[in-house]
Amino acid sequence: MKKFIQGMYQKKNFGVRLTAVILSVIVMGFALSLLVLVDLGTDPCTSMNLAISEKIGMGIGNWQALLNTIIFVFVILLGRENIGFGTLANMFLVGYSLQFFSWVWDKILPAGFDSMAVRILVLIPALAIFVVSAAVYMDVKLGTAPYDAIAFIIAKWMPKVPFRLIRMAFDFTVIVIAFLFGGKIGIVTILM
Repeated sequence: MKKFIQGMYQKKNFGVRLTAVILSVIVMGFALSLLVLVDLGTDPCTSMNLAISEKIGMGIGNWQALLNTIIFVFVILLGRENIGFGTLANMFLVGYSLQFFSWVWDKILPAGFDSMAVRILVLIPALAIFVVSAAVYMDVKLGTAPYDAIAFIIAKWMPKVPFRLIRMAFDFTVIVIAFLFGGKIGIVTILM
């Protein structure tokens, strides 16, 4: 009975949940644009995507959409239970939002932030905004980003290994890839 009620609640509030997912991934892109501007690193996935997109000369929005689409094919085959409307929102809106807001900051703040004090004053709320928006995105349970789904798929194959270790190893691998492509690995990358 409890599952039935939860299912009814989820269906009843689907519009609210979908709106929350869309807004949260756009806000994640906004927060990431500030973290890029602060230049102390971003989350591992974004660090890798920024490094690769810069190296190949493709905008971050297009690169992230392309990579997510490739990973999405594997998620369909190996971890279909991770897919939802939130998956699609994350696949496309985070990268394009990051690119859009970075363009805005480039027009408004062409010099960026020179002062470490200003960088830290921007870093703290940007990091908080990113974490809260990511929590909202995850909490509505409308699917997982293709990048995040990989760790869940690996965990299915390795049930005796704690998920936390799988996720940390996966993120560390992505950080190495970012580094190899000349990406910015900073304190924020390590914290995330």
